Amino acid sequence: FFFSPQEIVSGESEEESNGVNLMEFSDEILLHILSYVPCTDLVLNVRRTCRKLATLCLDKSLTHTVLLQKDYKVNKDKVKQLMRDIGKEIYQLNMAGCYWLPSSTIDHVTQCKNLVKLNLSGCHVTSLRLSKMLSTLQHLRSLAIDVNPGFDAGQLSSECKATLSRVSELKQTLYTPSYGVVPCCTSLEKLLLYFEILDRSREGFMLSGQLMVGESNVPHYQNLRVFYARLAPGYVNQEVVRLYLAVLSDRTPENLHAFLISAPGSFVETGATKNLLDSMARNVRLDALQLPKAWINGSGLLQHLKFNNPFYFSFSRCTLSGGHLIQRVINGGKDLKSLTSLNLSGCVHCLAPESLFRKAEDDIDSSILESLVVSCCNLRHLNLSAAHHHSSESIGNHLCQLLSRLKHLLSLALPVCSITDVAANVEKPPTASNLVPQTFGRKVRIGIQTYPKNLAGQANQKIESSVFWALMGSLRFLETLEIIGSSFSSAMPRNEPAIRNSLPPCVRAQSVGDSEVAAISQLTYLQSLTLAQLPNILTGSGLISIGMQCQHLRTLSLANLGMMGKVVYMSALMDMLKHCKCLRDLRLEQPYFCAGAQFFQALSHCSSLQRLCIVSRSGTLQSDAVMSFMANCLEVIMCHMFMGESLTVCKNLQQSIVRSFQADRPALNVVIFPLLHEDLTEVIRDVPMRHLDEITLFKSRVAEEPPNLWW
Repeated sequence: FFFSPQEIVSGESEEESNGVNLMEFSDEILLHILSYVPCTDLVLNVRRTCRKLATLCLDKSLTHTVLLQKDYKVNKDKVKQLMRDIGKEIYQLNMAGCYWLPSSTIDHVTQCKNLVKLNLSGCHVTSLRLSKMLSTLQHLRSLAIDVNPGFDAGQLSSECKATLSRVSELKQTLYTPSYGVVPCCTSLEKLLLYFEILDRSREGFMLSGQLMVGESNVPHYQNLRVFYARLAPGYVNQEVVRLYLAVLSDRTPENLHAFLISAPGSFVETGATKNLLDSMARNVRLDALQLPKAWINGSGLLQHLKFNNPFYFSFSRCTLSGGHLIQRVINGGKDLKSLTSLNLSGCVHCLAPESLFRKAEDDIDSSILESLVVSCCNLRHLNLSAAHHHSSESIGNHLCQLLSRLKHLLSLALPVCSITDVAANVEKPPTASNLVPQTFGRKVRIGIQTYPKNLAGQANQKIESSVFWALMGSLRFLETLEIIGSSFSSAMPRNEPAIRNSLPPCVRAQSVGDSEVAAISQLTYLQSLTLAQLPNILTGSGLISIGMQCQHLRTLSLANLGMMGKVVYMSALMDMLKHCKCLRDLRLEQPYFCAGAQFFQALSHCSSLQRLCIVSRSGTLQSDAVMSFMANCLEVIMCHMFMGESLTVCKNLQQSIVRSFQADRPALNVVIFPLLHEDLTEVIRDVPMRHLDEITLFKSRVAEEPPNLWW
């Protein structure tokens, strides 16, 4: 439903020429159509076209909730006018990730006197501005903010603290060691904490996790129902989160029903955290659980924790065996219909009866997976990535066949080696690509790759009888799919130099290629697709089928497909892109990628594209082609390229893009930098968290957090 204001009111529209006038539709239908239009356009443009639309555009159903979080065209003046026109009608305002708006923009939020929910994550807000704004929002109950260096809780006024005392939901992203506003929120029921504190300052000084004197006010957790903490890598983040947990270890809230801590690497259990977990085992019944792997591995904790109607479990990277999973979590296979989201990413033994004498590459025990599928029949989000889940030759017990029973799945993450047919893997002779070592070869001149058209037909004929084809056919409503090599690691890890060496793919994955990719085209409603480390990609012909059939595709991430010495799927990728009219985010990670004129010409067909990220060791780019692409694709607001070009070439291109397009695209964020440069981590730290977390850094996102954790 996209009509210009002129089409809506003029008599020259196609609808009227066919005897249908849009203005003759009922108010209910028109309101539904208008709900797809950004609020800024409704209030500032559409409502000025005619009297009827002037009334409808101010309907409460359209002004009650205002979402600006991905309205990349909004600027300070539009926000000012919007708040002046409908500020009193707004009850929920989401400005998350509006990093391009100056901090003074927040001053206009004070006109929204009736605000109940406010999300300012990723916005520039000082202590004084926050104090002034919150002093006027007496009805506020839900708040999301960032706490940056220089934040001073002592600058918060008594009126501001009074507002905070009524807030029941708080999301706080910390870029500096601080309690933030937590001690002021005495009625907290939901607390979400994101720790993004770096171990070193920009000047190179080591930071301490100790909080400043005067910030040792005790947080109030007595009414807490949900506690969530996500830690970025670094020891300072671990030190600070322990201070938040110290109060919980003294007295566990009796109404706590969701306790989630996501911590990468090793987060060692201490006496205080052990006391906290023991107290939880005695006093609460949980509905959602996620703990650092060191807190679960080797302990009998899960045997003692009690669950009510669990909807989310994450045992990511734990050594939990399938036997323990069934006995202690799924209660011996009892009914767990309430569970909708399960993350077993990196849980290498979760489908085996025990882990003591088992190798990670051994076959799974299909009876464990079958118990899981039967008990958790309403799963909507399942992550089994970052592990070797090899099916045995038993007929009817393949992982794909068992997963096909989960008819409600909306998102799924699998390792590449789990989708191969066992018989085909045994009988199939090695192909040309199998015989090539999966290492980096010498630089190859890349041109348009040709491929025999009958190869795609042969591939499809073979795959239609495979277990993966059947799985894709049974999950028709799947919206997110990730197929990731069990040994894949991105060349761009967080807070570290670029990885220069990659592990070879699993032997079982060697046969996974174009035909399996073609099977994905059955997913008519697919919105997000990630494919990483598929070694047997010969031409990429399956990508074309996906582009033609998956017309709702909005996010595409491809990494290390086929041979590592050259980009064998370039021609197919360009054909695919010509069909991706709804694509908004594209991430490509491939050595020796040539981002030239032909690639960008094909990419220009993606008229909805907003964000582009290319990561390529020894990759090349053509500056003129990039500039032409940016000029043609007016919606693009993020361009990140980490290639093999020189620092001078990268800087000149970045400056040219910013100079040419920043004025018309206020949210424009451009980072073009040599991938293997020693200063890469310093450049990355300045990337807005929204882009960094959602596209620039590679990670599995299925069941990463509980569904609807925040609005």
